Amino acid sequence: MKQKITVRVQMSCGKCRTKAMKIASVESGVNSVQIAGEHRDQVIVIGEVDSVSLTRSLRKKLGSATLVSVEEVK
Repeated sequence: MKQKITVRVQMSCGKCRTKAMKIASVESGVNSVQIAGEHRDQVIVIGEVDSVSLTRSLRKKLGSATLVSVEEVK
């Protein structure tokens, strides 16, 4: 089941955004990764991914990460 997972991450610079994209893209089952949000502080991942594992990886490397939503993609 494909999911659209949105995680809010504290990213203050371009280097942090690049790091977040790399961390998210290495997870198994990822189809696409995007940076979105009003302040470009959300990572959107589409694929068959474990949302808890993804959030934990982002927290470990970047600090603050909050799981915002998990939706099914049709």
